[in-house]
Amino acid sequence: MTTVTVRAPAKINIGLSIGAPGADGHHPVATVYQAISLYDEIKAREAEPGSYELKLTGEGADELPLDESNLAVRAARLLAAAYGVADGVNLSIHKTIAVAGGLAGGSTDAAGALVACDALWGTGASRQELSDLATQLGSDVPFCLTGGLAVGTGRGETISPVLARGRYEWVLAYADTGLSTGEVYAELDRLRGLDLPPAPAVPDDLMAALRSGDPYAVGKALHNDLQAATLRMRPALRRTLELGEEFAALGSLVSGSGPTCLFLASDEDHAVDIAVALASSGMCRTVHRATGPVPGARIVT
Repeated sequence: MTTVTVRAPAKINIGLSIGAPGADGHHPVATVYQAISLYDEIKAREAEPGSYELKLTGEGADELPLDESNLAVRAARLLAAAYGVADGVNLSIHKTIAVAGGLAGGSTDAAGALVACDALWGTGASRQELSDLATQLGSDVPFCLTGGLAVGTGRGETISPVLARGRYEWVLAYADTGLSTGEVYAELDRLRGLDLPPAPAVPDDLMAALRSGDPYAVGKALHNDLQAATLRMRPALRRTLELGEEFAALGSLVSGSGPTCLFLASDEDHAVDIAVALASSGMCRTVHRATGPVPGARIVT
């Protein structure tokens, strides 16, 4: 039986600016995405026509649906419909990326499912055609497909690659439970009240820091408009961020809508020191180290 295996990376937002919601309730954003070496593994196997089955293992597997509401299943069905594929697929996903952690775990699984099913079924879809399908699935899915380092605009789905230097050492602290992205955005709107924010834009100092490849400059320029709302909902995360600062992290912030906290280290040894401090603090459930940027969802042998 043919099996295709794909590794799909987590994404972090190292810069996130959010505008006022439009008439449709959606917020325009300007964000800098980075894909990091924290992966979910997606396997696609042949199945009977019309059969779509999903098995989940690993991080948060018992918290996720296995039916049509799962984004990976939706991705497979969308690809099949677009290319007239009658075959079904058995998907199995082993998760390392936190669920509802601000790391695009569901989105990267969907990107991985697109790549895996495309290869399994031999649809011959181009990367651009897969990206067009990804846009229909969610704002983060197109970036999870391409990976690397990119600016996202619109709702985050319009991707422009960033030409920058540098390899970055990250430490991630997982919280005990996840957060709903929609609830965090709603809290942001409550905090802003009637004050209209400016149109979202990527900070110039962050772009300059990325072009220089200087992790110290990047650490100072990290930014997330959602952080205040996330900390309002999870005040304990303040102490987690402070601990990273005590161990001289170059920058500390909440990833996306959280509650995962990110810490930028100066080098590998520094990352180990921060990770050990966080792991022994009792303030977080799990600690991971990762580097970035890395490519998006890719087939592995």
